[in-house]
Amino acid sequence: MTAIIVDDEKHCRDVLALLLQKFCPQVQVLASCADGQAGVDAITLHRPDMVFLDIEMPGMNGFDMLEACRYTNFKLIFTTAYNEYAIKAIRHNALDYILKPVDKDELVQAVQRAAQQRSSQPSNQIEGLIEYLNRQKAGDRIALPTLEGLQILQSEDIYYCESEGGYTRFFLNNGKVSLISKTLKEVEEVLESKGFCRIHNSYLINLRYVQKYIRGDGGEVIMANGSNIPVSRNKKQDFLNLLEKI
Repeated sequence: MTAIIVDDEKHCRDVLALLLQKFCPQVQVLASCADGQAGVDAITLHRPDMVFLDIEMPGMNGFDMLEACRYTNFKLIFTTAYNEYAIKAIRHNALDYILKPVDKDELVQAVQRAAQQRSSQPSNQIEGLIEYLNRQKAGDRIALPTLEGLQILQSEDIYYCESEGGYTRFFLNNGKVSLISKTLKEVEEVLESKGFCRIHNSYLINLRYVQKYIRGDGGEVIMANGSNIPVSRNKKQDFLNLLEKI
């Protein structure tokens, strides 16, 4: 079986390639790609049997990459940190995934499942995933008042929000920062049903972008954009309870 690895972290690509070589010798890795566009190009060129795909990548994420692919007749295995939004979408469409750090036994099982499914009719699971994501986006738009007017955002565009008096700063996944003329409490009322959690009097975070929690008095969270956000002691347990449900 031929395969392509797409992940923006070189260490993750190298470890996965090494695990495949050692424990899944029947898999030949044709390309190891550091971004989504390179992944699209490699898939178009090689038409692999399977693709190992990370989700959280700068610029073009894993979902965007799939939408850009014209050739999708391959078995798809996501390799991702635990991301509630992403895992929900993957499970909804019965696609396979392995949590990082990759466990060799889970990898072997995922490859075996892909091999068993090779002889079956090509499925429309990837197309179904894209349709599902687009439906979710359509119903997930929010209009926020800025000093210039209204800004329309998807909740997935937002990494986290920071209180600034009667205003709130929105830190977005395109690297931009928007100042919204609402208090953080008002913003929380809009976003808490969309996967956000108030972890501090000054911070509301998007749980789908949590990469790591570091223990401490209250502790701190490392977000997908590298930001370190403090967790207050009185909100710590509620936050940890939400993480356990992801």
